[in-house]
Amino acid sequence: MALDFFSRVRDLVAVSSLILSGGAALAEPQHAIAMYGVPALPVDFTHLPYVTADAPKGGAITLGNTGGFDTLNPFVLKGTSPWQLPYFTHETLMGRSWDEPFTLYSLLAESVETDEARTWVEFTLREGTKFSDGSPLTIEDVIFSYELLGTQGHPRYLSLYEQMESIAQTGPRSVRITFNTDNRELPLLAGLRPIVSKAQWEGRNFKDAPVQDVPLGSGPYTITRYESGRYVELTRNPDYWGADLAFRKGTHNYDTIKLDFYGDLKVMFEGFKAGEISAVRELNAESWDSQYNFPAAERGDIVKTVIPHSKPSGMTGFVMNTRRAPFDDWRVRDALIKAFNFEYINDTLTGNTQPRITSYFSNSILGMVEGPAQGRVAEFLLPYQDTLPVGAMEGYTLPVSDGSARNRAGILAAMEQFETAGYMVENGVLQRGDGTPVTFGILIAKGSTEDIAIAELYLRALERLGITATIETVDDAQYFARTGSFDFDITTFRRSLSLSPGNEQKFYWGAEAADQPGSRNLMGARSPVIDAMIDEMLNARDSADFVAATRALDRVLTAGRYVIPFWSYTEGRIAHVKEMKFPATLPIYGDGAQWMPEVWWWDATK
Repeated sequence: MALDFFSRVRDLVAVSSLILSGGAALAEPQHAIAMYGVPALPVDFTHLPYVTADAPKGGAITLGNTGGFDTLNPFVLKGTSPWQLPYFTHETLMGRSWDEPFTLYSLLAESVETDEARTWVEFTLREGTKFSDGSPLTIEDVIFSYELLGTQGHPRYLSLYEQMESIAQTGPRSVRITFNTDNRELPLLAGLRPIVSKAQWEGRNFKDAPVQDVPLGSGPYTITRYESGRYVELTRNPDYWGADLAFRKGTHNYDTIKLDFYGDLKVMFEGFKAGEISAVRELNAESWDSQYNFPAAERGDIVKTVIPHSKPSGMTGFVMNTRRAPFDDWRVRDALIKAFNFEYINDTLTGNTQPRITSYFSNSILGMVEGPAQGRVAEFLLPYQDTLPVGAMEGYTLPVSDGSARNRAGILAAMEQFETAGYMVENGVLQRGDGTPVTFGILIAKGSTEDIAIAELYLRALERLGITATIETVDDAQYFARTGSFDFDITTFRRSLSLSPGNEQKFYWGAEAADQPGSRNLMGARSPVIDAMIDEMLNARDSADFVAATRALDRVLTAGRYVIPFWSYTEGRIAHVKEMKFPATLPIYGDGAQWMPEVWWWDATK
């Protein structure tokens, strides 16, 4: 079960001479496409390496979500949908292998073709592709889906659509997309757009459709029952068109998957203890060690499974909205980071068992290296040295406290930074230069009990600085509405990152996304250096330059001091009923929606 990602990266570098010829190799239709090098699996592969190809079908599981939902359309901005739906109900032309960064294999498409410069991509549909109602999925549906999502879909689909020069049918089952931008990742992105039915949505308002208008998909599951805000039941389609594909062998094994919704994590955990939920993901290491001693666990009916991975840490913490004062001043953000007593909070809430996130891509080969920028990373950053955030070039590390509750050194350092920024304390109140007191709110969804606990401890430190801060708890619908419109001072933040970062980085922290409603750029970053480093990543012709550009981006994001980082999730933890089984071989990405429950199965003998 060991994950040997680093040796795979070395292999990628070793075959970098193939990269430029890789495009030439794709001058004819292929079964897969890779950003760099060549795909690991041959055209005649029989199944993905991390599945059990002959896993039994059957069984029913229930998974828990917090909050609620008011739409079953996961492809639009309006409303909140169960996050798992796209993985179960809809498909794309190409599918990810979670054992290879930047590699896609044919799914709805039987082949992919592109030119050396990747200015266009052509997909050929498999014969017999169908929607779940039995109607054929055609090239017309494909073209319609790209245009519909690009104009009425969630803003995350806008970037690709704007970089498409044209999309046209080139044969009975083939379509070509031509791009207007020099961006080598676009053929891969084009392969990952969900396909919806033209017959269902042509001439209709897709973005404002009511909850009962569930988008028709071609995936292995269909929604068979639901009650708004309470549950969704998905049933495996016995007539699923792709059941015999090598890419699908050993996957989607449960007959029924039910998603139950709970008010918060504590209530959901009680449901798990009572046997109402089949599996939970545990994010708190201390709870993992201390809270799983209930009767079902002690009897062996519940199994605790730890899943290692080689993914970047991503970023989890409190994000500061730079669209609003005083968070538009990096010195204020720096002071608030200094005042955050991570060591004490970590010890209080997790027993000091989880390491802190040190950068956005930490825990991976893509993470910045400690100390001054060197080599190719420095070369990428040097042209922007006059506009770089402090610490980006010379090296930036998060402050470390002595672990005591008062954190005197951290509070003193924070106060000194506030004073540098022109703030002062009068009568115990931190004030701006014009005498206005510093006050702000921390927006948190009601079900996020751990985030609320962190905020409560943080408020004690802010009080010692003379800052009046409040915790604003709202329901899920309000939370997503407010964060989607950037209506907050500070809020919770979780951005998962992969070993194949690409165009989505523009949506996460690119300048164009800073004022785009619904974008993931919650901090409102508007940095020409960030944009430039993303472009360097996207235009890299070999893995060495790609890694260096990502490390440079990591430096700029971290030194930008946009987020107060929490702890890192260096491994996955799943507690589950003993009947739920999984393959012995793990993908390098570890756990995720396309691992549990996608490749798990039900062992009826248990």
